[in-house]
Amino acid sequence: MKIIADLCIVPMGVGPSVSGYIREVRDIIDASGLSHHMHANGTNIEGEMAAVTACIEACCARLHDMGVERIFCTMSFSTRNDKAQTMADKLASLA
Repeated sequence: MKIIADLCIVPMGVGPSVSGYIREVRDIIDASGLSHHMHANGTNIEGEMAAVTACIEACCARLHDMGVERIFCTMSFSTRNDKAQTMADKLASLA
């Protein structure tokens, strides 16, 4: 099942700056081959649900490997079965 997800990963207990951890998350998402777009408060990711959730699991595993004891994640996603639609399609429909 194809999804368009909005993901926010917050490493907890690591101090006020999390940019080093988010760079690691970005690198994992980049390497996944999934279509994605990082924004100020998270990342939009599109692909098969299993691939997206496997990518998120890899991100959390990497942060734990880096010593982060607690991670707070939120993800919302949409699906549709009447037609194929990408993130770019959704934005283009606003023009």
